[in-house]
Amino acid sequence: MGAEVTSIRFTHEDRRQFRRKVHECTEALERMLRDGAFERLRAVPLLGMEVELNLVDDQMEPAKANDTVLEAIADTDYQTELGRFNIELNVAPAPLSGNSIAQVESKLRSSLEHADDVAARNHARLVLTGMLPTLRTEHFDAAWITDNPRYALLNDQIFAARGEDIEIDISGTGLDGRPERLRIDCTSVLPEAACTSVQLHLAVDPEMFASYWNAAQCIAGVQVALGANSPFLAQTSLWHESRIPVFEQAIDTRSWELKNQGVRPRVWFGERWITSIFDLFDENARYFPALLPEVDEEDPLSLLDSGRVPKLAELAMHNGTIYRWNRPVYAVVDGEPQMRVENRVLPGGPTVVDTIANAAFYYGTVHALANAERPLWSQMSFGAAAANLKAGAQHGMDARFYWPAFGEVGPDELVLRWLLPLADQGLADYGASQEVRDRYLGIIEERCLSGRNGAAWQRATVARLEAKGKTRGEALTEMLAEYAEHMRVGAPVHTWPW
Repeated sequence: MGAEVTSIRFTHEDRRQFRRKVHECTEALERMLRDGAFERLRAVPLLGMEVELNLVDDQMEPAKANDTVLEAIADTDYQTELGRFNIELNVAPAPLSGNSIAQVESKLRSSLEHADDVAARNHARLVLTGMLPTLRTEHFDAAWITDNPRYALLNDQIFAARGEDIEIDISGTGLDGRPERLRIDCTSVLPEAACTSVQLHLAVDPEMFASYWNAAQCIAGVQVALGANSPFLAQTSLWHESRIPVFEQAIDTRSWELKNQGVRPRVWFGERWITSIFDLFDENARYFPALLPEVDEEDPLSLLDSGRVPKLAELAMHNGTIYRWNRPVYAVVDGEPQMRVENRVLPGGPTVVDTIANAAFYYGTVHALANAERPLWSQMSFGAAAANLKAGAQHGMDARFYWPAFGEVGPDELVLRWLLPLADQGLADYGASQEVRDRYLGIIEERCLSGRNGAAWQRATVARLEAKGKTRGEALTEMLAEYAEHMRVGAPVHTWPW
């Protein structure tokens, strides 16, 4: 969804033309891959990041304030998101070598502190979390959609494709171990706005793209278990990382009949290991109807014939409305084509340093696995990787995974015994300093040793407050106030008072 849309409605002819252009763009991409169009890319590996944020008022309620806050911040790195209580920060790309990751942490912290101060002067505060614990069903009304044509249009197109209200139905585990269930029918896609994430980008050689994507799929469940930070929605205790099922259901354009036919969802882990980036864009073109069929004037094949680089607008627009947990990205940067893996499984927070530690672990581990002599994905089924993602989202640090050579294993043992050394090796290969590796991977190590991530802290704190006689709503509000204070102090979550 990177591009703005200019239409407010689409005709049957728009859809026919868009489908044709998507196939032309896919053909152009195939030619570019075959003819070595990416060989000029000699960029230093870069850390790229998008951070989604929530806005709350003095009572810790969602604040309908993103337009006011963004106008006051007056920084193009900050942008709107779907919900009026959301904004997004685009972090400038930075090398993975030397002490650069620590410099990203420092700049991100300074930027968020400034934005929070500006928001406070406009009766709002920023919260870095996976799901805002004080969101209730009334916040899913269409009145909370950001006043931007693309969001209203996306909402309308999803409902037109679905033909009925969106159902959110998730069963979770309560704080006392008994089941809790959230079941609501929604007349807007705003439950998607509840899901605030950190998206990590990595530019890769197209010939290595499949290895990096497969590696990212392998570790998605581990990432979610380590970083889980979304245990509550609508006053209900759900999964440790409830963003995963909420996002899957909120953007589901399928009726039950289409689900029963095996039609693929738009929020998708995938169904197989790949051998080329072309596999994913080809699946996009073959399996998914357009949501936003905005047709560009560019003729990609003619541009290629003339020796120029096409922007492949329709391919990019279509790809932006298919929400893979690890998504391929094609972009033109400084006139050169670029391929990126966009990792989308992580929630925001709880602190800046936790966010950067999660990123460092991902970049190091995925690099080491992608360049391993024996690919991990040759040793485990794709279904096992998908099951690991669900287990990590449901149970966080208490999850059990299938892993080659380990069998059934918890994320703490898996990370401490095998993945942390790989992450250290991967970051060292990128040229990251020993100081950087020790700092951020040390946070992951302590999180594993203590079993304490954001979701565990939120659940334990709400349980403590309820034991003192607070209602669920009161406990969530008080917990979020404590959370926000710890977030601003900035110490990693495993050190927060338990």
